[in-house]
Amino acid sequence: MGPVVVLVLGLSCLLLFSIWRQNSGRKKLPPGPTPFPIIGNILQVDIKDITKSLTKFSKVYGPVFTLYLGMQPTVVLYGYEAVKEALIDHGEEFSGRGRLPWAEKANRGLGIVFSNGHRWREMRRFSLMTLRNFGMGKRSIEERVQEEARCLVEELRKTKGCAPCNIICSIVFQNRFDYKDQEFLNLMEKLNENAELLSSPWIQIYNLFPDLIDYLPGSHKTLLKNFNDLHSYILKKINDHEESLDVNNPRDLIDCFLIKKKQENHKEPSEFTNEGLTILASDLFGGGTETTSTTLRYSLLLLMKHPHVTAKVKEEIDHVIGRHRSPCMQDRSQMPYTDAVLHEIQRYIDLIPMTFPHAVTRDIKFRDYIIPKGTFILTSLTSVLHDPKEFPNPDKFDPGHFLDESGNFKKSNYFMPFSAGKRICVGEGLARMELFLFLIIILQNFNLKPLVDPQDLDTTPVLNGLISVPPSYQLRFIPV
Repeated sequence: MGPVVVLVLGLSCLLLFSIWRQNSGRKKLPPGPTPFPIIGNILQVDIKDITKSLTKFSKVYGPVFTLYLGMQPTVVLYGYEAVKEALIDHGEEFSGRGRLPWAEKANRGLGIVFSNGHRWREMRRFSLMTLRNFGMGKRSIEERVQEEARCLVEELRKTKGCAPCNIICSIVFQNRFDYKDQEFLNLMEKLNENAELLSSPWIQIYNLFPDLIDYLPGSHKTLLKNFNDLHSYILKKINDHEESLDVNNPRDLIDCFLIKKKQENHKEPSEFTNEGLTILASDLFGGGTETTSTTLRYSLLLLMKHPHVTAKVKEEIDHVIGRHRSPCMQDRSQMPYTDAVLHEIQRYIDLIPMTFPHAVTRDIKFRDYIIPKGTFILTSLTSVLHDPKEFPNPDKFDPGHFLDESGNFKKSNYFMPFSAGKRICVGEGLARMELFLFLIIILQNFNLKPLVDPQDLDTTPVLNGLISVPPSYQLRFIPV
């Protein structure tokens, strides 16, 4: 039998298997567009703007539908009711993490973002406890943010800074970094590059056909190299910590993890290993820097675009805080308009249009459908944050979305920029504190001056995949 015949037979068998698998699986799952063999619905999805495709499908198939990403069936949750019912009402069943090929290679199922089961619960419990012990939600961490915000103000008088990184750095690595530290700047450059790569169409294609694309050149190689460089940097920090560890005086998250590792050295197997610490620190470092700094960049762009909003915020700052003391979190309750602006910024920019895929942890009946254990779940946060029933004119930047008729701040259950349920971001409290304190102290000390007419500023994200990346822009910080 010749090689051509073997190849044809092999492809035919793969094709038949794909058709059989799709047909047998679709009987149980929610409806959706008919998939092609092997490639699934990929030709029916705009991989440059997946959110737009999900909106189109939801109008045909409703708020719960199935897409085949390659041969992998994925149930999509669209709209507040479906997302809440799954992630909150059935939180345990929807708390699994779907596996992505790039993440499998980069993280190997370790850490907190891409782990599952017992490992995930252990890492989440440890991370939350350690973040709280080092001050998350307490006055001590607020003082760190205030100090860093003051450093940022001084840096902005000279050049641009990247302060949010230093808050999570001080918790994970003990020390803060100088803004001119070249090694640190290189790491931040790699994180920024990875955020853009993960939102690119090529990585979406890589996730569908990793075994094939692994042999090809492309940006997936850069993505994985950047992760390896970050992990090598963190592993060096871990080795340094091991040499100077004082079990009675933990300095940071790495020390706490190493102490826990010593306590569990009799356990087999233990989740507390140096490899596990490397990935956990990478998850917290990446998640705690890139998302916050991107939100701040987007915030400054929107404040320049809407000078009348900025003027009202400055008016409230002058009235509540004045010019001669640093803002604190207690001020927020007396600043309803500012609070509404910060919520509207996060709603409008829709930083994470879709969460990383969840997976159901057991067979579950959901809205008259049977979703088998292990099925991927994709939740559209855009569909919640831009729901026109809750937010009239959702594509318009309007702080009034979070104000009542009397001008008081109005909460919304639809405000889910950090996702919801058991997989909600562990650093939500820290991120919200940073956003408030950094923006207030910037507006307290500077006027924002765009280099073009505010009407000419474009706020459309340049990438809209994993992260909504703002367009580049220039501004001047004019001291008040």
